[in-house]
Amino acid sequence: MFLMMKYCKRCIMPSTRPDQIFDEQGVCNACLSHDYKDKINWDKRKDDLNEILQKAKLNKDSWNCIIPSSGGKDSTYQAIWAKKNGLNPLLVTATTCDLSEIGKKNIENLKSLGFDTIEFSTSSIIRAKLNKISLETIGDIAWPEHVSIFTAPIKIAVNFKIPLIIYGENPQLEYGGPKESLDNSTLDKRWMEEFGGLIGLRVNDLVENYGFKNSDLSMFTYPNHKELDKLNLKSLFLGYYEKWDSLKNYEVAKKNGFQNYGDDLEGCYFNWEKIDNYQHGVHDYFKFLKFGFGRATDQLCYLIRKKKITRDEAIVISKKLEGKFPISYMKKPLKKILNKIDLSIDDFKKICEKFTNKKIFKTDQGGNIIYDDKGNLIKRI
Repeated sequence: MFLMMKYCKRCIMPSTRPDQIFDEQGVCNACLSHDYKDKINWDKRKDDLNEILQKAKLNKDSWNCIIPSSGGKDSTYQAIWAKKNGLNPLLVTATTCDLSEIGKKNIENLKSLGFDTIEFSTSSIIRAKLNKISLETIGDIAWPEHVSIFTAPIKIAVNFKIPLIIYGENPQLEYGGPKESLDNSTLDKRWMEEFGGLIGLRVNDLVENYGFKNSDLSMFTYPNHKELDKLNLKSLFLGYYEKWDSLKNYEVAKKNGFQNYGDDLEGCYFNWEKIDNYQHGVHDYFKFLKFGFGRATDQLCYLIRKKKITRDEAIVISKKLEGKFPISYMKKPLKKILNKIDLSIDDFKKICEKFTNKKIFKTDQGGNIIYDDKGNLIKRI
């Protein structure tokens, strides 16, 4: 049975994207969300946010908010925004699985701007085991990173009694999601479990099935309700209260010392997103295997909605950028990335085949995946 991929009539987002819905005119919910932004009363939301900030500022003797920070362009913007608005932020960095050199520089840049920072790192041995398990079981090497960017700031907030966490965009409003999620202003445990990248793999599963102790996975465990209720913690999306603009964020960050990759980035159109972790190339490739599109499509769709590029131009560019076997990312050989998690290239290829959607990519009569002369998959349509 083949899968006929449908594409949005405005952008190039395919129907295979999770939570993707098209309206009667064939327009995807991400484009509809973009339209919805023009109907939002942003002045009212700004007033609501000011009330929250005034309450936070009552604590003048210590940090009064947390900014979850990777050192990327958005978290750099958020940190600068917080200080500009009179807050005293503590930046919390959940260290990535395979931190890149440019990632290190951008984290250090925030420190040089005068921001207090906590870098929260798990044991490299535990992290490698989790990378391998999550790659083999759910086809996502980045599970530890996806979970810890939500749990680490919450745990720090509880321990230091900081009742406000400011995240960036609401992903469902920016990229499309269930209608009821578009007006969500808060990031809580329920949101994390539904949208936060667990993909069905829970901490309990790791303890019960893979021999981990609870103490091994403390970083990935959400605080209990009693701790959160006692703190009266508010964890919000800044993108709910102001019109989110990644291009603007990048320009602000760049003016304040943020560095882009400085070269073309494999599988991407922008060279200033997803540059902190060498494993991003593997993560994005598995997205392509499962759904038939990669990160460049997300970035090009964003530019179409911003009227920076035409749909026809985006189609040509995405075909050039996406779907290539991730032999390296930011020039780090795949073999070195896999060595850290005790996998060979052949092991990796077998895992890739396990998660390749055969309804999207060509196979022979025996169901074996067909590759082109460069070792890349071939779409059926």
